[in-house]
Amino acid sequence: MNNRLSPPDATPGLPARRAALKMLDAVMRRGESLDVAQHAACQGIDDRSDRALAMAIAGEVLRHLPGLDLLIDSMTQLPLAEDAKARMVLRIMLAQTLALETPPHATIATALPLLQGGPRKLAHGVFGNLMRANVTLPAPELPPATANRWTALWGETMAEAASAALGSPPPLDLSLADAARSEATAAKLGGVSLAPGHVRLPRAGAIEQIEGFESGDWWVQDLAASLPARLLGRGEGRSVLDLCAAPGGKTMQLAAAGWQVTALDNSEKRLKRLRQNLKRTALDAATVTANLLEWRPDDQADAVLLDAPCSATGIFRRHPDVLYRIAPRHIEDRAAQQAELLARASNWVRPGGLLVYAVCSLEKAEGEDVVARFLADDSRYAIDPVQQQELPAGVAPDAAGQVRTLPGMLLDAGGLDGFFMARLRHTG
Repeated sequence: MNNRLSPPDATPGLPARRAALKMLDAVMRRGESLDVAQHAACQGIDDRSDRALAMAIAGEVLRHLPGLDLLIDSMTQLPLAEDAKARMVLRIMLAQTLALETPPHATIATALPLLQGGPRKLAHGVFGNLMRANVTLPAPELPPATANRWTALWGETMAEAASAALGSPPPLDLSLADAARSEATAAKLGGVSLAPGHVRLPRAGAIEQIEGFESGDWWVQDLAASLPARLLGRGEGRSVLDLCAAPGGKTMQLAAAGWQVTALDNSEKRLKRLRQNLKRTALDAATVTANLLEWRPDDQADAVLLDAPCSATGIFRRHPDVLYRIAPRHIEDRAAQQAELLARASNWVRPGGLLVYAVCSLEKAEGEDVVARFLADDSRYAIDPVQQQELPAGVAPDAAGQVRTLPGMLLDAGGLDGFFMARLRHTG
């Protein structure tokens, strides 16, 4: 008879749960993004489905964290510490069962071993009591700090819409290489076109299996993320610099619109993916791996598109980790960097040319405030107001002619990510 103990991760499914726990720790304690945390947490997990499951569990915990804590606290006489391992394991257990529909017995078998040497009995008891009470997952809520900040910026209605967006998986948006085929592609794929060159589908399975992927007819890109490049119009052979370009959605938009594109990014790994997408879509652009603060072009361009690094709070429904790792100090740091990048990029536009500044952020400090300060400091530029006909129905420019997308817009059609963009003209 073999009395040797099984290896700690011998339980099927346990490595994925252990990886999810590591990812959540990296987000909550160290402020890492889930994408960054996944690489280290999933070392040794070769099965793609297990890696995907670990990401799904961590994502659902972050999407529903306030509600999960509410349930946990309802079943404990003394509140567990916010950073207690038992609390995080219980969050994982509840997210699996209530959000991902894992059977309770499988949840117990794959999560309790995470508390080896810890309060397993406590976690088992709390989870069991909640299951016997037939609890359901509370409606998603923003973390209080984020809710308060966004309410102050945009009002209570926006904050409520953002909370609701957390519970609704975003649809799948495609940008088309040939805008003339928008309606035909939408009909063929069972989607809807909300703008020329766009098709929106319900959430699908493997992207590679959707018709038109192999032939390069389209690429995945949220509708809001496609708006900045649209503001430059047709290229007609003119030159454009796409700065901070990877993974390349805007680069491909600009190339498809007839621009001669130079795409710059500081990540060779991300630019490699961009080149692969260019090859798949048979679109052409030059690529440069460089730090924007150190690089400069040989000549000025007819247009520059700066999709600046930002807090990414506008894509919270796809990446709920931003709600827990972005604090006011991070926003201030990003805004200072954005101002520096915008000032630098402004020198690379020919007189009469256009400069589009964009961020996937819901923070005015990274959007409206950056542009206002830039215009106050640089008399060469003025806002070139965006016109309503340039935007999808349901999205409108503000009084100054800038564009701000918010949770709650196009809600009946699946909503939008949060973006800010301004089109500036070099007046000479």
